[in-house]
Amino acid sequence: MKIFLTAGEPSGDTLGAALIDGLRSEVPDVELRGVAGPRMQAAGMESLFPMRELSVMGIAEVLPKYFHLKRRIRETAQAALDWGADIVVTIDSPDFSLRVQRLIREACPDQHTVHYVAPTVWAWRPERAGKMAKTINHVLALFPFEPPYMQAAGMACDFVGHPIATWDPVTATEISDLRAEAGLGDGPLAAVLAGSRGSEVKRLLPIFAGALGHKPLPEGTRLIFPTLPHLAPAIAQATQALPYPVTILDGAGQDADQAARARHVAMAASNLALAASGTISLELAHAGTPMVIAYDMAPLTKWVVKRKLITDTVTLVNLVSETRAVPEFIFEDCTPDKIAAALAQLHGARAAQEAAMAVTMDRLGQGGPPPGLRAAQAILAQAQSSGVV
Repeated sequence: MKIFLTAGEPSGDTLGAALIDGLRSEVPDVELRGVAGPRMQAAGMESLFPMRELSVMGIAEVLPKYFHLKRRIRETAQAALDWGADIVVTIDSPDFSLRVQRLIREACPDQHTVHYVAPTVWAWRPERAGKMAKTINHVLALFPFEPPYMQAAGMACDFVGHPIATWDPVTATEISDLRAEAGLGDGPLAAVLAGSRGSEVKRLLPIFAGALGHKPLPEGTRLIFPTLPHLAPAIAQATQALPYPVTILDGAGQDADQAARARHVAMAASNLALAASGTISLELAHAGTPMVIAYDMAPLTKWVVKRKLITDTVTLVNLVSETRAVPEFIFEDCTPDKIAAALAQLHGARAAQEAAMAVTMDRLGQGGPPPGLRAAQAILAQAQSSGVV
C-alpha cells in the first residue's frame, strides 16, 4: 500500500508522526512518501524538501516567496501522481494542503484524498466545507462536533481524538520541582498566556496588564508567564508596573519538548489563568486550571471575521463540553475592566469550570486509543469501504 503524506507546520508534523506509527502498526509494509518535518522523518519517512519552506504559507512573508511556494505545490502534487499513491493524506496547513489536493484531483479524478484536521467551519466561513468537498473524500477531525459539518458537505468524516487528551498528567513532583527551580515559593500562582505570536502579544498584553492592574487576584499571588524566548523581552517590559511579582518562564536552554512540558507544568501549578483564545484553553483544561479567555484582532481582520462568525463562543472548552462555563471576552468585550471583574469572580466559578474541563478531556479521547492509531484505522477503513485498497 502506498500512502503519500504531507505536513506544512510543526503541529502537523506531530500529528503526522503519530499517524505514521499508527499506519505501521496496522500495515507493517506500508510505503510512505511526501513532505515531512523532523518528527515524521524521525519516524522513518523521507521528505521531498524541507518542511520549513512551507511555514510562510498564509502570513505576511508569503508574497516574496509566492512563486517558490507555487512551484513546491506543483512539485508535491506531481510527486504523488508520479508515484501512483493509493491514498493522499494532507495534514492541516490548508493553504498548502488543499492546493496540492486540488491539482491531484484535477489530474486524477479518482484519486482517494484525505485531509487531517477539519477547517473551523463551525465558527466562521462555513462555505469552506463545500469548496473542500470538491477535492477531499475523507476528513479526520480533532473535535467530536465537527463530523456533521463535513458530512453535510458530502465528505466522509471521522472524529479521531485530540492529541492534548493523550498528554501525561502533570505530577506533584513536577510542580514541586518547578516551584523550587523558578523560585516561585508556596503562594498562589496565576498563569498569563497572551499568545505565541509577536503580533498577539503586542496587541493583548497591554489589555491583560490593564486588567491585572485592577488587582483582581488575592494578595500574595505571583504571576507566571509561560512563553517563548523571543517573546520574553516584550513581556518583561510590559509587566514592570504590575502590582504582583512576575516570573517569566521562556524555556531558554531547553529543547522544544522540555520547554513545552515546562510550560504545561506551569499551567498545572497555577490556581487560575488569563489566556488568549485558541488551543491553549485545551491545555489549561488538561492541566485542570480554571481560566478567563480574552482575544482581539487587528481592525481589518476583526471586521472580516465578525461578518462571518456563526457561533456565540470561540472557546474550545465551551464548545466541546457544550457549556459556557469559561468566561470569554472577544473583540469589543476584550477590555481591562471586564477581564478584571471575571478574574475576581473566578474562584466562585471553579466547580462549573472543573466539570466542563473534565467533560472536555473525556470527549476528546482521554484514556482511549491514541489519535494516531484511530486516524490510521479510519483512513484504512474508509479506503477499504470505497474500494481503494
